[in-house]
Amino acid sequence: MAGRGADRGRGRSAPARGSTRVRRFQLGLRAPRPAAQESPQPAAKKKARGALFGLSTTRRAAVLATVVCALALSVAVPLRTYLTQRSEVAAQEQRQAELRSQVEDLERRKAALADPAQTEVEARKRLRYVKPGETPYMVELPNQAPGQPPSEPAAPAAPSGPWYRDLWGSVNGQ
Repeated sequence: MAGRGADRGRGRSAPARGSTRVRRFQLGLRAPRPAAQESPQPAAKKKARGALFGLSTTRRAAVLATVVCALALSVAVPLRTYLTQRSEVAAQEQRQAELRSQVEDLERRKAALADPAQTEVEARKRLRYVKPGETPYMVELPNQAPGQPPSEPAAPAAPSGPWYRDLWGSVNGQ
């Protein structure tokens, strides 16, 4: 019994030396941490860090990147469609302005042709009409096929080679 008493005595003074930890570890119990090791400030920081959806910083960054990519992809197609349609609308407006100016020109031409004097000038010029009693004269040039209006004189042919060969050919008489 003396041995037991000695063990008991040692066991009672053991918490100061840490033998209780050894016994609790052997029994499968966790040793409580002293209150001096944890300060209330880091616990508040841990709660604040994990407070946003209960995720770590890396996971929050991954979720944020996924959300940004999803938003970018969902906005890309409508934005491309909008820009394409805007350019098509601008092209159609330009085409509409061209057609309006063409319509105005044709209306002016129609008003001009409503005048009998203008119609007569056009008939004489384009259809070669003559009034009864007039004698028409047609001059045909040798280069011109019959029935074609006179054409402008042809431009001189472009030089076939470098300028120095053309110069030398003109000096030699070729």
